[in-house]
Amino acid sequence: MRIVDAHVHVWDADSVPIPWFRDDLGLPRQAAAARLGRELTAARVSSAIAVQAADSVAEAEWLTATAASDPFLRRVVLQYTPPPERAAGAPAVAFSPAVVGVRAAVPQFAADLSDVDSLDALADHLGATARTLELLIRPDQLPAAAALSRRHPGTAIVVCHLGLGARTADAAWRSALAAAASAPGVSAKVSGLDLPTRGEDESRALLRLAVDLFGAERLSFGSDWPMSTRATTYAAVLGATHAALPPLSDVSARAFWSETADRLYPLPA
Repeated sequence: MRIVDAHVHVWDADSVPIPWFRDDLGLPRQAAAARLGRELTAARVSSAIAVQAADSVAEAEWLTATAASDPFLRRVVLQYTPPPERAAGAPAVAFSPAVVGVRAAVPQFAADLSDVDSLDALADHLGATARTLELLIRPDQLPAAAALSRRHPGTAIVVCHLGLGARTADAAWRSALAAAASAPGVSAKVSGLDLPTRGEDESRALLRLAVDLFGAERLSFGSDWPMSTRATTYAAVLGATHAALPPLSDVSARAFWSETADRLYPLPA
């Protein structure tokens, strides 16, 4: 089964500063593409999509150049932080063929995302250029993803980490995830969930719900490397995802493991 990892990070905090990076986070200062490549090769993962870790033009340019020359990457998702946090001006790399999407990292904003400046304009632009809008959001913002999708039906929207991440899955999140899934233009990444530490029963319940709500054709696998490997290994993340998935047909399994990612983030020509 071909596997695409739809959510990894690469960085070099010594060459291109990452504002949030601290040595006490247990993360490497260099999350190098070559190191990731060794992990992917060992796990028999064919390719990965690199998501920008912070938000600067210098990092965007570094990431895009790194992906363009790496046999496993080739696809990047840049990160957008709304004004006033964002420096004025869009990065020149925004139209590079390697850029397949933009992630709006907005968990600090209102539940309905109404105070995220230029979010609708960003969605319009990405739809017009056949790129995907990713949302890094908290659980109570999930219904807003559906509302945004209905305002922009021509734009593919992907929710990172099922809108949950490492949080506890409760009834409010389950209801909010169902609201997000009700919009056919919204997909989600099974990533950043800390499945190896949740336990088998909880992990299976999470992925069963995701498959029931979205169907495999709107879900994709992401390891969240190297964030996920602070407490475990790449192989353990992949294995825990395999173990937690409900039984899938061959068609659905291909969708989850590679085809959804390839559809939402097509490889540059």
